[in-house]
Amino acid sequence: MKISIKKFVILIIVVTPLFFYKSFVIHNPKSSECKIICSKIIELREGPTFDIQFKGDDGKSFYINRGIESGLNLDTLNAKVLNKTVTLHLPKMIYGPSKHIAQLAVEDQIIYSEFKD
Repeated sequence: MKISIKKFVILIIVVTPLFFYKSFVIHNPKSSECKIICSKIIELREGPTFDIQFKGDDGKSFYINRGIESGLNLDTLNAKVLNKTVTLHLPKMIYGPSKHIAQLAVEDQIIYSEFKD
């Protein structure tokens, strides 16, 4: 009986970190796994680790992970999205939609996308 309890404890120790990793890490997002929202962008700036941070007129913030490293330019983004209503695809997580932007569009023009489909 003790052997099965040890195996159960080991299983829990191995599975728990994997569960948390899959719950909090966004990898290869898909459009069908995202919440789509619209927000008027009132501010954008460079954040830590080369992220680009956006602030909506409702006070909510969003970010493009490593956006500067991806070749996005703050001045160009300012001209395209500042004071405009954008469509954001935010990956769904177990706790709700993340603040990570998987796709950013203004009207019908896609400005940024991580989708491969």
